[in-house]
Amino acid sequence: MSETRFFVRASKEEVGRIFALWDAAFEDEGAPVGMREIDEAADLHEVSIYFDDAEGDREAEVAAVLDAPLRARLEREAIPETDWMKQVLAELKPVRAGRFVVHGAHDRSVVRPNDLSIEIEAGQAFGTGHHGTTAGCLDMIDRIVRRRRPGNVLDLGTGTAVLAIGAAKLARVPVLATDIDPVAIAVARENIANNRVAGLVTAEVATGMSGAAIRRRAPFDLVVANILAGPLAKLAPAVARSLAPSGDVVLSGILVRQRNAVLAAYRDQHLYHRATITRGDWVTLHLKRG
Repeated sequence: MSETRFFVRASKEEVGRIFALWDAAFEDEGAPVGMREIDEAADLHEVSIYFDDAEGDREAEVAAVLDAPLRARLEREAIPETDWMKQVLAELKPVRAGRFVVHGAHDRSVVRPNDLSIEIEAGQAFGTGHHGTTAGCLDMIDRIVRRRRPGNVLDLGTGTAVLAIGAAKLARVPVLATDIDPVAIAVARENIANNRVAGLVTAEVATGMSGAAIRRRAPFDLVVANILAGPLAKLAPAVARSLAPSGDVVLSGILVRQRNAVLAAYRDQHLYHRATITRGDWVTLHLKRG
């Protein structure tokens, strides 16, 4: 929604007086009021108040609140509606992890001939590749597939489906992508179609490992779960049951200090540590039987 900003530029004393009056008068409706310094040497400061345009023209009310004639002019500025999510994505740089490059549509030119391109736009679900856990998972998937191509993959807690898309493009095998959030699944399906892997990736709503689609498709040669350490530990028995005898597990959403606790939960299920990737404060784990 577009906004209008009313503002006055005056001395620090005058701006402070206006700030107090506007803040008190419009406190109940939560209109934002702010001050900033423009030129300290010239004693020039600015006070602003913001209103949604849907509320109508508020200039007369803003002026009426002032209890003395202004020694400066009350001005106004129209602030157009901004798609902040799109603007943030436009400022994000492409992410490289293994053979993958994750990018938005505005960065298609960065894709090189041998890259595996994953195009993800800003949406309503987590996972544009810029978080250390997502990039770590992509890197780990690349390492695993270089050694052994899985035949059946599960991406648990798929979010935008970036990991499911990556696994499908790399291994060219069926991938089941699940999430507890229907909104995430809607975003995932759009991304799957945009990345032209709809013939390989199926996205379904499921809670944990209990979904009917998971039961139908198990056992899996590769399970990837980028969620949080607590849920990952609780899911260890169910993940182990769904895994093929020689299957691989990739886990992330785990802080460095949580690594040992998660490893212990999976060790109890006879799934053992093979590798760790650390990106910032986050780790990605590769586990395997025996």
